[in-house]
Amino acid sequence: MKRVAVVLAVLATFAATGLAQEGAVPKGVPHLDHVFLIMMENHGYKQILHNPNAPFTNQYAKSANLATNYFAVAHPSLTNYLEVVGGSNFGIHSDNAPDWHSTTCSTNLSTGIPNTDSPPSPNICPIWGSGTDAATPALDCTNEVTGPPCEINLNGNASYPAVSTTLGITIAEQLVAAGKTWKTYQESLPLGSPDLVNYSDGNFTNNTDFTKINPQLTPPLTTADIVQLYAVKHNPFAYFQDVQQGGNPFVSYANMAAFDGAGGLWSDLGSGKVSNFSYIVPNQCNDQHGRGNGTAFCNFDPNDNGTQAGLNPALIRLGDQALQNLVAAIHGSSVWTKGHNAIVVIWDENDYSVAPNINKVVALVDTNYGLHEQQSSTYYTHFSLLRSIEGGFGLPCLNHACDASTNTISDLFGEP
Repeated sequence: MKRVAVVLAVLATFAATGLAQEGAVPKGVPHLDHVFLIMMENHGYKQILHNPNAPFTNQYAKSANLATNYFAVAHPSLTNYLEVVGGSNFGIHSDNAPDWHSTTCSTNLSTGIPNTDSPPSPNICPIWGSGTDAATPALDCTNEVTGPPCEINLNGNASYPAVSTTLGITIAEQLVAAGKTWKTYQESLPLGSPDLVNYSDGNFTNNTDFTKINPQLTPPLTTADIVQLYAVKHNPFAYFQDVQQGGNPFVSYANMAAFDGAGGLWSDLGSGKVSNFSYIVPNQCNDQHGRGNGTAFCNFDPNDNGTQAGLNPALIRLGDQALQNLVAAIHGSSVWTKGHNAIVVIWDENDYSVAPNINKVVALVDTNYGLHEQQSSTYYTHFSLLRSIEGGFGLPCLNHACDASTNTISDLFGEP
């Protein structure tokens, strides 16, 4: 009865904000029982495919289903993570941390003023309500780069105007309203609550007081020494007011876990007690993002110019091995054999897609039903992925996932 009451409360909240920003349930994808969405980082299509340091990924691209014309939307990372789970950037074109629990700030949706890198913006007001998101131009010459050669969004031709009817929720709220479950697994998330944690190495965080760790080193340790493996910018759900407030136990920090430990990814896969939607984010060494103060294997790419020659080969290999471990664990879980399930692997963006590099990324769909070894040249985006997952779960489309230009990934998920 408690869960029913909570679901009714969620539905009442949606009714209060208005459902005009949600559309019909998308057609073209069969019923899905479980979706495992794995997020990788910062590499374009040609940097991953046919890369000898990513043997598993390339084999998987052949045995599963591959989108050959799939595009990340804009830049930087957080923008794409929000677009994947919410169908909008919600007015955010930065990787800024949340303005945790603020009740006095104005959301970017309410002001219509984007949160950007240039000019610098404050931390991000908790997202809620409805309003106007940020436009996505085909060429962005003002935010992460200033002046030509400009940064390319999407394929360099497509663009999105600002939309004044953007609804400040994600697929998480939709799933709960439909009586379904979700969870995000964030590798290297520290023990305890994710609240107020902007980054962590799995033990120490931006909130650690190193003066209380004795004896002190000379020079003393500081938070600058932390290898930022977990990053809140890769945990889009943490930016939403309802999650931060935790008033609804089904849309709260309780839905966030690390890979290790009780309730973590490995434990849940081992027990088969897995949510309908699992949003899986390896840490910034294992997702191929890289960190400058980590090991040589985790170093940033020395010259991320859109070619394989500019990459750190060890970083690519780390991510490839991490992906292999994740896929093997999902395939080996008892939940994989029950019902209709899908693994989706995407890269968030082609990092700094300065002209002439476009924002094209690898997207793989692996199902436990239907056809495999399929390739599709249909134009897809992160909005297409959200639309397709919503359709598989019987949920209404949300924000840009409802656009007439947003194609459903029917050919790779298998038409019903």
